[in-house]
Amino acid sequence: MHDLITRKLCILGSTGSIGVNTLDVIRAHPDQFKVTALTAGRQIERLAEQCLEFKPKIAVVHSAADAKTLQELLEGKGLSIAVHHGEAGLMSAVTESECDTVMAAIVGAAGLLPTLRAAELGKRVLLANKESLVMSGDIFMNAAIQGGAELLPIDSEHNAIFQCLPPHFTNPKHTIRMKERLGVEEIWLTASGGPFRNTPIDQLANITPDQACAHPNWVMGRKISVDSATMMNKGLEVIEAHWLFGLPLEQIKVLIHPESVVHSMVRYRDGSVMAQLGQPDMRTPIAFGLAWPNRIDAGVAPLDLTQLSGLHFTEPDLQRFPCLGLAFAAAKQGGTSPTVLNAANEIAVAAFLEGRLPYLKIAQAVEFALNQLPGQKAGSLDEVLAVDREARLRTSDWIARQ
Repeated sequence: MHDLITRKLCILGSTGSIGVNTLDVIRAHPDQFKVTALTAGRQIERLAEQCLEFKPKIAVVHSAADAKTLQELLEGKGLSIAVHHGEAGLMSAVTESECDTVMAAIVGAAGLLPTLRAAELGKRVLLANKESLVMSGDIFMNAAIQGGAELLPIDSEHNAIFQCLPPHFTNPKHTIRMKERLGVEEIWLTASGGPFRNTPIDQLANITPDQACAHPNWVMGRKISVDSATMMNKGLEVIEAHWLFGLPLEQIKVLIHPESVVHSMVRYRDGSVMAQLGQPDMRTPIAFGLAWPNRIDAGVAPLDLTQLSGLHFTEPDLQRFPCLGLAFAAAKQGGTSPTVLNAANEIAVAAFLEGRLPYLKIAQAVEFALNQLPGQKAGSLDEVLAVDREARLRTSDWIARQ
């Protein structure tokens, strides 16, 4: 048991699903965690309620107008909290709040820059924003190494893998040869298959946003729920796993597991398979990351194996889930292709949720962008961001012509 210290926490994306669950865990352990910064997009009243309870040093919102609204709400409650906005505000939450731990839970590319800054500054980064590694894997990992950051995965699948790997396997100083001696043959990322795993393919054309967001097992935000339905989420997780664990793509597999009880597995050379099991509740990996290497109560009901009717695993059907195939293709091409993949998907999913794009055309939009912008080596973050912008523009233009 390691000595307990009070961690000072910045939560990037505190009003989203991960952020709310993080605060739920922290609420049960007030002596171990102090919230120093909270950031949100446009859920101003919810952020104000969080500020009233946790009293951070800094709060950040999307725009100047939102910042003015929040400032007035906080002053009306007698709170003196610095309110910032925009990209600069997110940076200030990481750099000026005196935090030592950053929960990176902003969905999409918007979370890249503050998460990267946290890594550069050597903080403990609880990585729930997979897009940071998808967009800038090599750049991000090098920044974490040079800054001396601790990267702890919060996605349930990567957190499960982390728990099943040998101690220090993820140490970036370990060479491929050193890792080979530890006997890891494959990692298996599990996926529920989402709400349409058994829907006849000819019925997918008329899927609505509400149907796509009705996940059978997990409670998540709307964007990630759509990504789960298309299995783009799993494709992004494959790319994230490649960078986090330093394994080639050929050693990373995906399995459909409808029960969402086995969160992922590691297969070893001697025939052993290590698996992490638990309830489908994000508070478990969040509590793991917050307290690591200790364990704390996450507020999650224990798993009762006697109540399980069975555990089932199948390989994904790429005809049903073309986004997963596109993600593997982009990962193999490398360079900026994963950046294009992510950008096009964000634009396409937003259009679908707004009723401007049919469900089946999400994959078509992503494929168009990948064909338009072949992968190239990016030597800097500016180059990555330029490709991200171009992919968004071209995807938006394609959607407008549909």
